[in-house]
Amino acid sequence: MTALIDTAKVKERRKLRFTSIDDIAAEVERLARCREIKTLGNWSSGQVLQHLAMTMQNSIDGFPSFVPAPIRLFLRLFMKRRILTTPMSAGFKLPANAAEHMLPKPTEWDAAVANFRREMQRLKTQPQRMPHPAFGPLTSAEWEQLHCRHSELHLGFLMPVD
Repeated sequence: MTALIDTAKVKERRKLRFTSIDDIAAEVERLARCREIKTLGNWSSGQVLQHLAMTMQNSIDGFPSFVPAPIRLFLRLFMKRRILTTPMSAGFKLPANAAEHMLPKPTEWDAAVANFRREMQRLKTQPQRMPHPAFGPLTSAEWEQLHCRHSELHLGFLMPVD
């Protein structure tokens, strides 16, 4: 069994900044054209992309409820703005009840790219957004910011090898 990498300590991670979901899509398409992608964390490139696709899907179809009410209130009042506007920190560990819904199973890159493209298209064409499990109802613009910050974090662990 391979030892887990402490992703909070990965120094080589790419620093990305997206302003729209189109920026995210463009970066994924750029990665899809690479002959090889080196991963710096604990997930394969397919798992990283699958996780992003799952989150996009859940923002439209709904998330399971796994954040206790007192924590939701704290996050909404004190953390929401920061999370939406500043880069996310690596190394966050999901609680077990959330991990079972949000951690990707092993996924091949090509399958994850197809899933990502499908969910990205849905984000662009379906206006419905469901409440976030921690922050509650978000506007479309807030959801877009959240997808940007989330994608910056995870795609930063993928290093294109050209």
